[in-house]
Amino acid sequence: MVKFSKELEAQLIPEWKDAFVNYRQLKKHVKRIKLARKPMRVSDTNYDFGRSIFDSVRGVVNTIYSKLNNGGQKPEIAQDKNRVNGREDGEEDQEGGDEDDEEQEYENELVHLFSEEDEIKAFFQRLDDEVNKVNEFYKTKERDFLERGDTLNKQLQILLDLKRVLVNRRRKNLAADMGSGFFSRSNSSSGRNSDSSESQSEYCDSPIESQREDVIAALEKNGINFVNSATSGKTKKGKPKMAMRIDIPATTPTRTISAVTSMLWEDLVNHPKKEGGGEFINRKRIQCAEKMIRGAFVELYRGLGLLKTYSSLNMMAFTKILKKLDKVSNRQASASYLKEVKRSHFISSDKVVRLMDEVESLFTQHFANKDRKKAMKFLRPQQLKNSHMVTFFVGLFTGCFVTLFSVYGILAHLSGMFTSKTEAAYMETVYPIFSTFALLSLHLFMYGCNLLMWKSTRINYNFIFEFQTNTTLKYRDAFLICTSLMTAVVAAMVIHLILLSCDFSPHQVDMIPGILLLFFIGLLICPLNIFYRPTRYCFIRVIRNIVCSPFYKVLMVDFFMADQLTSQIPLLRHLESASCYFLAGNFKTHNYETCKSAKLYRELAYVISFAPYYWRAMQCARRWFDECNTDHLANLGKYVSAMVAAGARLTYARQPTQLWMIIVLLTSLVATVYQLYWDFVKDWGLFKPKSKNPWLRDDLILKNKSIYYVSIALNFVLRVAWVETVMRFNIGMFESRLLEFFLASLEVIRRGHWNFYRLENEHLNNVGKFRAVKTVPLPFRETDSDG
Repeated sequence: MVKFSKELEAQLIPEWKDAFVNYRQLKKHVKRIKLARKPMRVSDTNYDFGRSIFDSVRGVVNTIYSKLNNGGQKPEIAQDKNRVNGREDGEEDQEGGDEDDEEQEYENELVHLFSEEDEIKAFFQRLDDEVNKVNEFYKTKERDFLERGDTLNKQLQILLDLKRVLVNRRRKNLAADMGSGFFSRSNSSSGRNSDSSESQSEYCDSPIESQREDVIAALEKNGINFVNSATSGKTKKGKPKMAMRIDIPATTPTRTISAVTSMLWEDLVNHPKKEGGGEFINRKRIQCAEKMIRGAFVELYRGLGLLKTYSSLNMMAFTKILKKLDKVSNRQASASYLKEVKRSHFISSDKVVRLMDEVESLFTQHFANKDRKKAMKFLRPQQLKNSHMVTFFVGLFTGCFVTLFSVYGILAHLSGMFTSKTEAAYMETVYPIFSTFALLSLHLFMYGCNLLMWKSTRINYNFIFEFQTNTTLKYRDAFLICTSLMTAVVAAMVIHLILLSCDFSPHQVDMIPGILLLFFIGLLICPLNIFYRPTRYCFIRVIRNIVCSPFYKVLMVDFFMADQLTSQIPLLRHLESASCYFLAGNFKTHNYETCKSAKLYRELAYVISFAPYYWRAMQCARRWFDECNTDHLANLGKYVSAMVAAGARLTYARQPTQLWMIIVLLTSLVATVYQLYWDFVKDWGLFKPKSKNPWLRDDLILKNKSIYYVSIALNFVLRVAWVETVMRFNIGMFESRLLEFFLASLEVIRRGHWNFYRLENEHLNNVGKFRAVKTVPLPFRETDSDG
């Protein structure tokens, strides 16, 4: 049977871990009580002769005596004094105060029953503190979610009013040319409850202005204007004229370009556009606003569910620990205390449940076409159960890979594939394709190890990356993709060797790697719902966001994947070689020197070496533009220095002069120091001088601190692997390619090692801020009438 402490740790919300009851600490108090209650010699002055038939009589006498001493007051045994800002709960109830906004401090007087035992007193003092902590955290989160719910109700009402106006105007003005927008600038009444007929009569000569007035009335009925509203003039009656638009985040290239041009226009022209121009609100913008509000409702419902789980788990913990106390002390002391706990706000309040029901109703009605089953798929996505078939196939493909690789090694040795006569042709034509798949499989294997470690250490990577829980990739799935990919690749390598030994023409046999590459590209973009389609399409979408930087809004998963690409530059170079070999038709003539001698190929090598660093630098620029944080500019400088160092090393490989060697040493040294500082201080959050863990940080997920010191040393060693490019060993082609592949593999391993600590630091930042729910931006905001 699993102990409750482990069960609690497995079910609690990781980001709210510090706000949960400290069950382990309370268990330690109970153990101290157990040790303190060992049989001791009884003093004669206590007059304690054990249990007898006179215990009840003695209890009545003690009660009467205590009443006489306390002036007729009630005994304070098993009563909680709730101090609310210096006043007791009874006074608050008489005054009709609201408990939701008050701070309660529970001082349990049950310890008087065990006055002879200091450990029990310390236990109940700690228990009171834990109840206070849980209660205050619950009330804070409940208040935040209730405010968020009120805001979303207003947002939804505005959206419904706008959609109704759109529908009505479309019916009335089917023949009218609506243009690209719905309205740009409009005249509105300063009174929010003005009669709509009066507004229509004022602008009866202009249907567009009447249309604008309907929307303004719909907005002002709810007391909300569009974002960035500003007074740009007055109407004939002296009423303010408002400029309004929907605040849609610039997450796509078109929205980004529109936002930048709009900002530049506002900088160049310090006054609003004249009437007739300006921002347009069309049907597409309304759809974007609807999508934002729908996502906000989903996150609100998720947060309410987490708060409900928080309440039930803490109540279960209090019940369990009090039962342990009863068992140790041989007294039934928990019942009275549990009554007080159940009267606490985090148990007695039903606001969260009622708000969850309201969200379900609203979401079903407005976002799921009154289909509750469809609504629950959004609000409560079901997680896929782990299948034993995945584990079986992982083992099967692993065995196949080991067997086929052994067969490949034997065949290569028997056929003399790596002799001086054949190694050049083989290494230049077949090696790039197979090494590409090998590096990709290694990266997938490291990612599977990351997923396994993140899960075992309770790092909420799904929340950090904003993955859907019902489609996210699990570590078994990553291992399955890795092993199946390598099994197929090694099988193709074996077939390639067998056909060569059977005297097939090289240009026919060399098509096998190209066919394999095309097969996996086709599988990646396959529209059929097979082989992890949500994951494949998510990968394609992230790569698109990276390549189109800085036009897409940068999310955590985007710059995390871009960092992976900076460690896969050898893979990109191999793809360049393979593409040139097959697209130029060199596999027909078996002339592999054509690509290397081409000027375009040599120049493209610089582009490919720079591209991952450039994309990452553009992401830093975009994040600085969005957040105005200068740390992103410093991070941009890191990638610029890496670009310079990569270019210097590439030039030195072609022109091995002493001047270029000095340039490589200087640029690589600066880039390495820059990268190491950012790795340790910024990405991992280590090297805190005042930390309780020397040169680490205060909060560590791994219990063994020596692992962090070993990781620091390992990251340092793998970061300086570029020194091999300067040493230039005098070895053959096969050994040179093997060394190149080994160094590329070390970089992939370093990146997988870096991934764990990067996400650990991000997770601890979320824990420190109790951030377990994503904050979705809303399209409408409350603004002043004067802008």
